[in-house]
Amino acid sequence: MFKHAVARLPHTNFASGLTTAVWREQPDYELLCRQHRQYIDALQTLGLEVLVLDPEPDFPDAYFVEDTAVMLPESAVITRPGAPSRAGETEKIMPALHRFRRLVQVRAPGLLDGGDVMQVETHFFIGLSNRTNQAGAQQLGAEAQAQGFTWSTVPVVVDLHLKTGINYVGKNTVLCVAAYQDRPEYRHLAKIIVPADEAPAANTLLVNDSLLMPAGFPKTRQRLEALDMPIYELDMSEAAKMDGGLSCMSLRF
Repeated sequence: MFKHAVARLPHTNFASGLTTAVWREQPDYELLCRQHRQYIDALQTLGLEVLVLDPEPDFPDAYFVEDTAVMLPESAVITRPGAPSRAGETEKIMPALHRFRRLVQVRAPGLLDGGDVMQVETHFFIGLSNRTNQAGAQQLGAEAQAQGFTWSTVPVVVDLHLKTGINYVGKNTVLCVAAYQDRPEYRHLAKIIVPADEAPAANTLLVNDSLLMPAGFPKTRQRLEALDMPIYELDMSEAAKMDGGLSCMSLRF
């Protein structure tokens, strides 16, 4: 069960961050702040004490704190982001995480983004992507293994990060887009497939036996209801314009 979370407020320049999205409408800072507040409120409702950090004007993507660290029971593994423009974010997150965990840093030539790391009970799937390489995965895996976990690398076959397209939703089940349906790495897990026209819903977040999912995806919600777990829908429109999702905006531990 998660007891804590760390999040960071978005800065007014958030729309200057990295994105592959084609905007139909300009990202709205005030709306993002309201959505971010609702996200924090949801985590608190589910029993987490949330440490909210100040915005970082030099790093417009810094509110996507998940990419900067992977939280283990005994340590926080500080990543080495694959996007050069995000490299300084890790230094900014370290003082906050040092309150809770011993810090371990991924070193060159390793690259690692937290969005490429999916924990399924005591196993870590580490996605190899444009942002995470084998050397980075190896360093995280060694630290996790030293604390009693198992790990494996898996290919990121769609989108930016592993968790853009597949996420653990409890009960030995992953929610995923069709591209992951027949992957042998996940053959031992039950799968709920996200309809093609609802792909962003794959980034649904398991928090203390409840699910946080992005709003506006009724077919996916209907499929998730088979798990018989509480489901909370949150509007993620503005973060989505910056390739962000529910998992991106906090570190939970």
